[in-house]
Amino acid sequence: MFEWIQQSEGIWQYIVLFLLAAAPWLDVFLVVPLGIVAGMSPVAVAITGFAGNFLMILLLGVFFNQFTSWREKRRLKKGITAPSKKETRARQVWDRYGLPGLALLAPVIVGTDIAALLALTFGSSRTRVIQWMAISLAIWTIAMALGSVYGFGYMNLI
Repeated sequence: MFEWIQQSEGIWQYIVLFLLAAAPWLDVFLVVPLGIVAGMSPVAVAITGFAGNFLMILLLGVFFNQFTSWREKRRLKKGITAPSKKETRARQVWDRYGLPGLALLAPVIVGTDIAALLALTFGSSRTRVIQWMAISLAIWTIAMALGSVYGFGYMNLI
C-alpha cells in the first residue's frame, strides 16, 4: 500500500489515498499515518482519509438491506452460523455503551465499516449510525493526523 502512495504523483497520491481509505478494513488508523509518512500534506491527508472512510459508511447506510441479504446468503453457503469474535466483541460494547460507545471505539476494536454494519444490524437508525460514525471518524482522523505529525509521545490519550 505504501508503495502505491509513493509511486503516485500529485493529485494521484490523494486519489490512491482516498481509494485505500474507502476500502473495507482500512481505517484512518492506517491510511492517515501512511499518507503523512509519505510526505503528503497532513490536512489534505486527513480530509481525504475521512472522506474515503465516510463514503463507505454512507454506502453501507444506504444499501444496508441489500448488503445484509447478500451477507446472510454468503454465510449460509459457507456454513457459518455463530457470530465471529469481532461481532461478539462489538455486541459487548454495544450492550454496555450503546451506539455512541461502539462508534467511538470502532476504529480500535473492529473498524468503522464493520461497526456501522453491526450497529445497523443491532437496530439503530441509519441516520444515527451515520452521524455517530462521522463524529467518531472526525475525532480519530484528527488524533491520527496530530499523532503522525507530532509523534504519539506527545499524545498521552492514545
